[in-house]
Parts: sequence; structure tokens; C-alpha cells
Amino acid sequence: MAGRIQPGVAYKGVATEYSAADGNGACLFGPSGDMMIAAMNELDYQNSEACGAHILVRAANGATVTVLITNECPYPCAPGQLDLSQQAFAKIADPKAGRIPITWELVSPASSGTISVRYKVGSSQYWCGIQVIGERNPVARLEVSTGSGWQQLSRSSYNYFLSPNGTGCGKAIRITDIYGQQVTTAAFAVEPDVIQPAQVQFAQH
Repeated sequence: MAGRIQPGVAYKGVATEYSAADGNGACLFGPSGDMMIAAMNELDYQNSEACGAHILVRAANGATVTVLITNECPYPCAPGQLDLSQQAFAKIADPKAGRIPITWELVSPASSGTISVRYKVGSSQYWCGIQVIGERNPVARLEVSTGSGWQQLSRSSYNYFLSPNGTGCGKAIRITDIYGQQVTTAAFAVEPDVIQPAQVQFAQH
């Protein structure tokens, strides 16, 4: 269920750096209070499946930094490339270097809060987009309760799961991570652009 980024695999590539401003990016998490963040190359971004992944980056000098994927790095970013925030890049190399060889791998952090969900602006009982925030492990699938079972929603490139006809909007949500772990939330009111804590979290892997 992991998609292109497989647990336990070390990937080779290069790290570049960019000015991440307030930390918001293609994953639409919003401003970040922690600038240890990065943009994933387009191939490994895989239609937003990399959003929320915690990545351990290692430079040739042995220095490491763990970053959260919050953005996409489009062409000419190559497969394996990570575009680190300037703050994260400075943890592993002289900022003047600009571009360095790295290896990187997916990690499941020991310390993590709980998952939250957010309904997209424009959501209602007739159409909604649902986003998962603060997940310890990348999300592979999101389903909504229909009263008679669970309906899987499709994932958009902007990191929301969409219900085009309103199925499950405002109902309980079941979230599955790339390891197959599932957590289920209570029903949330459809309040667009409001972060609502779910009080659940995936176990560490």
C-alpha cells in the first residue's frame, strides 16, 4: 500500500534548497510552525501520496535531518531529489553548496500528536473534500461511513480525498496507513477549513 516510497528502502538522490516562506505548499497543510520541511520530486510525490511523510535525509558528511513532506518539487526536480527548506538544508550542509548528494528514507517518528481532519473550502452535504493532518505514517486510503458500510474516496493531487456526490460527508471516517493500520474517527460536522482533532493516531513502525 506504500506506493513509490517503500518503508525500509534507502533512496539516493540530491538535495537542493528553497525559500519555503510560511511552510505552506502543494499538500495544502497551511503555514508550518516547524520549518523542517521539504518538497518531493514529482514522480515520488505520486499524486500527493507523499504528503505527510516523514523523511530522514542523510548527507555524505553523515549529517542528518528529518523533514515533513509538505510540497511538490516539479520539473526539473529529478526522481530521488528533495528540495529542502533553507532551514532544513542548513542542518546538513553549508547553504552556499546549493546542491548535495544525499540518501533518504521513510521514517515513523516516535513522537507524534494525534491526527486531525479538515474539510475543504466549499464542502457541504452534497460535495466534500477531506484532508488528514498530523499522521505519523503516510495515508494510503480514506473511507467514509455510508450507514451500510464504507466508501473509499479518491485522492486528489492537492491532498484531499473527494466525495463528488456527498457520500459520507459529515460521517465517521476510516483512515488506513501504508502499513495497513486503520483508525476510525467519530463523525465531524462539515465545517470548511476548520482543523478538527480526531484523537487517534497510527502506531509507530
